[in-house]
Amino acid sequence: MKFHDLQLVSNKEMLLELDKSNLNSQNWLQENKENIENFIATEGALLIRGLSISDGEEFGQTLKLLFGEDLVNYTYRSTPRRKLSESNVYSATEYHASETIPQHNENAYSNSWPMRIGFLCMTPATKMGNTPISDSRVAYQEIPSEIREEFERKKIMYVRNYSEIDLPWEEVFQTDDKRMVEQFCKENSLEFEWTSNGLRTKQTNQATLLHPTTNEKLWFNQAHLFHSSSLGKEVEESLIDLVGEDFLPRNTFFGDGTPIDRESLDIIRTVFENTKFSFNWEKGDLLLLDNMLYTHGRQPYEGDRKILVGMARKYNK
Repeated sequence: MKFHDLQLVSNKEMLLELDKSNLNSQNWLQENKENIENFIATEGALLIRGLSISDGEEFGQTLKLLFGEDLVNYTYRSTPRRKLSESNVYSATEYHASETIPQHNENAYSNSWPMRIGFLCMTPATKMGNTPISDSRVAYQEIPSEIREEFERKKIMYVRNYSEIDLPWEEVFQTDDKRMVEQFCKENSLEFEWTSNGLRTKQTNQATLLHPTTNEKLWFNQAHLFHSSSLGKEVEESLIDLVGEDFLPRNTFFGDGTPIDRESLDIIRTVFENTKFSFNWEKGDLLLLDNMLYTHGRQPYEGDRKILVGMARKYNK
């Protein structure tokens, strides 16, 4: 294995660049899967460049090989995606190309999440479109202790109102059967009610966690992303005028129902902004993350961009 430093990587070595000549990608991955797993388990992130993976099905099989089990289905969704293969490979979040996706750990708003996540670049954007990543251990240390301690003490309540404004409940829960939705909510500690506007759920979860294998403290939540202030003042005010504050598509509060200070959320966003690092996608790049140790996001972009995603090792807290 030959490692190279990346620009803006804060001296972390996470790029493994392979010689494409005479390389059988699947044979190489089979021979090196233990080394790859050990690296991700300790460092949290690895970018492999030089592989040849032709399509979503082969990508799914590659992740199954590396992660050691079938990929998980994307349930209790928070963003629009398309399923691209029977092996549970999905498109990256299909927000408009002009939008930034903030740093986040996948499904950190829930009481279960994948421990591993992989991204494959099929087509890099013409301009920008990077997938910045940041270390959840560093975020925990950099967030001021008084903010961190308040979040840890009070926890975070996620409130969602499902509609066409954001995502309808049929898409989020992947069913049009209300009884199945209610059963999912009961099994996953989601409070629910059917309002005049549709379904509303509430769930209170952690702000920080100990990693189950490294035993390191992590900032692990999506308070800054779900909070209505993430929309920007103009959009937030327009939505409140349209549906009312109680029916915003998503919002966060402390676990006792009290508001989260917006200044604290801005400080958290600044920490992510200051600690994230990035790389330019190349066709065939494979990015592997421990989903608890590292967050990911997305830059706006121009041109065509096709990134595939697969997740595995579902963890229930």
